[in-house]
Amino acid sequence: MISELVVYHVRIPLKRTIRHASQTRDETETLLVRCRLASGETGWGEGLPRAYVTGETIEDAWQLAQGQQWSRALPRQWSTLTDLVDQLGRFELTGLPSDARPCFGHSLRCAVELAILDAAFQAAGRPLYEVTALVPETLPIRQISTRVQYSAAVTAMSGWRELIRLLKLRVYDFAHVKVKVGVAGHNDVACLARFRQILGDTVDLRIDANEAWSLAELPGKVAELAPFRLSVIEQPVPHADVAGLAALREQLGVPIMLDESAACLADVHRAVELGLADLFNLRLSKCGGFLPTLKMAAAVHRAGLGYQLGCQVGETGILSAAGRHFACSVGGLKYIEGSYDRHLVREPLIREDLTFRYGGWASALTAPGLGVTVDETAVRRVTQATQAWSF
Repeated sequence: MISELVVYHVRIPLKRTIRHASQTRDETETLLVRCRLASGETGWGEGLPRAYVTGETIEDAWQLAQGQQWSRALPRQWSTLTDLVDQLGRFELTGLPSDARPCFGHSLRCAVELAILDAAFQAAGRPLYEVTALVPETLPIRQISTRVQYSAAVTAMSGWRELIRLLKLRVYDFAHVKVKVGVAGHNDVACLARFRQILGDTVDLRIDANEAWSLAELPGKVAELAPFRLSVIEQPVPHADVAGLAALREQLGVPIMLDESAACLADVHRAVELGLADLFNLRLSKCGGFLPTLKMAAAVHRAGLGYQLGCQVGETGILSAAGRHFACSVGGLKYIEGSYDRHLVREPLIREDLTFRYGGWASALTAPGLGVTVDETAVRRVTQATQAWSF
């Protein structure tokens, strides 16, 4: 039984400025949720509100949390983990704006769901990745792995900073690299030429435009970049224009992945029906939690299309751990992103170091729940506001 729920608004500086076509960021504002059970176990969750992704700001998410009737909305008690997963699958936030996309509030939902799952799986003595066995839709894609390989993501930069980053990627021997393109004042052709020259021909190179291009200019942009043998183009046009991809996909010659236009199950169904994409970038916070993301992956698989596990800039070790459990229990992931902890956030908030190692490899987490230890002293250092509810 849940005895307490605490929501934190935290602000964490990043170790470097991250730039892409939609945003420049040198800190992350995040929601954390702590769930305490009557039996004593404490679970943690995290969600990152992003206005350009799900339409919600940190202020929106905070106000949404204050307006919930948690004692009615949450599965207060459960007989088995299967029962809990079934109840959480039906958990929805209330008080959403009538004109909002179905993904509004997903960061808060993700944080709450993860905190409850973490606490409950700790109480049961089972690692979180076992949840995939309890979601019927996920069984066809369930695959337990003892380690997974992350890909690198490179944001817009220039001069010696870009050169140093490229040399690090080569030394680290990454097999997959994603490059942010479409940033004003940045020469994408020259950039990708340098990437191919230094990283070589065998690296899987893909790009993410973060909605930077119009439908009219997309074919020309793809033609310019075709010599660099791109594997995927992610979210080339704004969400408002994404329906136009149906008429362009065949002539582009490069698979299209949706990200900002793949934030909920309704987005997946629409994209499949209209033929808008070949792949989908699924991110736990963007998609509303572990369970909704599993169901989205299963829907994409049933449609015969591809999917990857993505991350959001500034995720702490809490979401890194959740992403690791997802990656180690779901098969068919084209790419895996995340676990940048030591390289990006100044306060990872957990005592373990989940940063990927040489080649992007990282091991499964096998301890109960998320399998990590949250540093509550670090949480207090970055907390801007907090609100608690007791049951």
